[in-house]
Amino acid sequence: MVEDMTTTVAQETVKILITQPRPESDKSPWFDLAKKYNAALDFTPFIVLEAIPAREFRRQKIDITLFTSVIFTSRNAIDHFFRMCEEMKLSIGQDTRYFCITEAVALYLQKFILYRKRKVFYGADGTNKSMFDVMNKHKESEKFLYPCSENQQDNEIVGWLKSNKCEFATPFMYRSVSADVKNLLAQNAYDVICFFTPSGVRSLFDNQPEFAQNGTVIGAFGGNTTKAVEDAGLVLGIKAPAPQAPNMAAALEKFLEAKANQVA
Repeated sequence: MVEDMTTTVAQETVKILITQPRPESDKSPWFDLAKKYNAALDFTPFIVLEAIPAREFRRQKIDITLFTSVIFTSRNAIDHFFRMCEEMKLSIGQDTRYFCITEAVALYLQKFILYRKRKVFYGADGTNKSMFDVMNKHKESEKFLYPCSENQQDNEIVGWLKSNKCEFATPFMYRSVSADVKNLLAQNAYDVICFFTPSGVRSLFDNQPEFAQNGTVIGAFGGNTTKAVEDAGLVLGIKAPAPQAPNMAAALEKFLEAKANQVA
């Protein structure tokens, strides 16, 4: 009896590819998820970020110091914003406001600023809408800077800024390039692949142009990534953020829980 149960569990192991770097902390919710649902997780970034140097940035003719608020949708954007400021020897005003897509992104600012002395805001549930709700209170008096990748910006955010007649600029401070993951995809058959950016979806097809879903469950974080998945002709099975699932780990857990209940 015990042997049969062990065999069943082994057969039901779900193999999941997370297209991001492996978390530095073993306390990450990803690992709790793996233990709870007998999942095998592979962490492999599908994109590589290249910094746009200051000399190239200057061609955009955007004066960072003229803006009173900065919009951040990722830690990468924060890293490259402050890198650019350092390269250009710019000092950011003490009254600068920061609007972040999630609390986790907002807290990452502590690496660069005195968090409590700055004005930092973030959405309640990790969606653009919740961030807009916060920005809406300040849109009349602020000049918004939205640092993003040269080949990846959130069109919903740009659309909101335009429709609300905000003063804004979208400086490109870095660009994403597809990573070489051909061997990984050739050697492994994944039950689930989770994407976090449209560039990650593009990288899948750059590495495997003939990729066929064949029952693989696709997860996507964010509206732009969801659109990229659908535009690529893939069927989306896991979507985040969503009610009670503000991040991909939570959305994946809901999926695995439902799958476990079906088996039971």
